[in-house]
Amino acid sequence: MRARLISSLFLRFWWVLLTAFLLAGPAQARGPGDALASVQIDQLPREAQQTMALIRQGGPFPYPKDGAVFGNYEGVLPKQKRGYYHEFTVPTPRARNRGARRIVSGGDSRSSGEYYYTSDHYKTFRRIHD
Repeated sequence: MRARLISSLFLRFWWVLLTAFLLAGPAQARGPGDALASVQIDQLPREAQQTMALIRQGGPFPYPKDGAVFGNYEGVLPKQKRGYYHEFTVPTPRARNRGARRIVSGGDSRSSGEYYYTSDHYKTFRRIHD
């Protein structure tokens, strides 16, 4: 008798919980790349503007990892096939290493590609506009 009561309460609890989730409706999921902030090139730090110029002219790049495939593992940028995005270092004054600033290019970097700037090592991005 006691086991049946506990089982009944347990089932009711889960039924109420499930019903509440179903009635709540679909969540407003934010997809990758939705509502990314934007920035004009002339609003970027001088070093980022210089990196953009290097990207558009095809180099030479000062860091060996510049041009490496960016995996977008954080899912912040719009979803694309592997190899679509490439990352480039934006030098950080007084940093002893590559620092946290990057420009990520998507598509054809030299022509009509898309560009994103991050100053916090891929946590947030701003789309770069001319």
